[in-house]
Amino acid sequence: MRDHTAEKSSGAGHEGYENGQVRIGGLPAFDPDDPVENAVIDRLVGNWHRRAAVKREEPDVYALFDPDRPDFRDDMIPFRAHPVWQRLSEEARSRLLSWGWVAYNRNTVLIEQRIANPAFELVIAGAYPGLGGQQLELAVAQAMVDEQYHTLMHINGSAVTRRMRRSDFSDRVLPDSHITRIHQAHLDRCEEPWQRNLTTLGFATVAEISINAYLDLLADDQRIQVVNATTVKLHNRDEYCHASISGEMVKQVYEALPADRRRYLLREIVAGLEAFVAPDFTTWETIAAFEDVPGWQEAAAEVRESQGGTHLVQDHSGVHALLTEMDVLGQVEFDWGTTVSR
Repeated sequence: MRDHTAEKSSGAGHEGYENGQVRIGGLPAFDPDDPVENAVIDRLVGNWHRRAAVKREEPDVYALFDPDRPDFRDDMIPFRAHPVWQRLSEEARSRLLSWGWVAYNRNTVLIEQRIANPAFELVIAGAYPGLGGQQLELAVAQAMVDEQYHTLMHINGSAVTRRMRRSDFSDRVLPDSHITRIHQAHLDRCEEPWQRNLTTLGFATVAEISINAYLDLLADDQRIQVVNATTVKLHNRDEYCHASISGEMVKQVYEALPADRRRYLLREIVAGLEAFVAPDFTTWETIAAFEDVPGWQEAAAEVRESQGGTHLVQDHSGVHALLTEMDVLGQVEFDWGTTVSR
């Protein structure tokens, strides 16, 4: 939860300062001296508070777009090392990288809308034992508002790419993301309301604690489109406080549960983590098929075999630290690799 006592009026059209950065309403804090961060926030404000004037000046975010920069990291494409990629033209590779950025945005939006906010809604509805009180409700409601802004940020990110690349890159081409498919599959197997509630809490806990590691994949990347990296960096700042809220919530719920439901919650946390860190082969196979990439079927089969069990997100330290604090690390099975606690 933000510490609004640290904010003060700037008298310059902004609502306040937070840790030396400007904050407008519920939007992420940004550096007023950074033209890219300013452009992303201006676009958010323009879309959120849209007026009837259709000929309003477009935000400078478009002027900051560099057509020669890739929209996404090529090493995050599962078949990047396969000969299929090497045989592609530069134009085809560029289109796939644009698809990568659009798919990354959509995955982020789906995590916010189908996993994180539903869990927060359940908290406010009183679905979890051990949780309650006005302060918690205020913190959770504030986090839900944040998630809506994050959704808008990533929708805007894809919209800029579509306009500047002059291509649809439609979300409707893409399947549901890997973690949301797994989450739904777990929900479909639930027989009792408490199972559904704990399933969503487990997946949301992983998402809120690990989202920084996912966003870090692009937030500080100097090679990709600057506007894209900045969009992710702005989102990333807000999520650090969400991680602390989610961690405290799950610890309180766990303490209030009977033994069998504690074990169930831990299983769902592990399932959520496995889904969160895994490469999304299905999404990339869908993109390759849509773009008619020559030999994609063969590449898909080989990549699934060679990369099965690998982790796209390598930093599991947030969840590792949480389970250590809960004194339950020895009760779960997960390949932590070289993870160290933060």
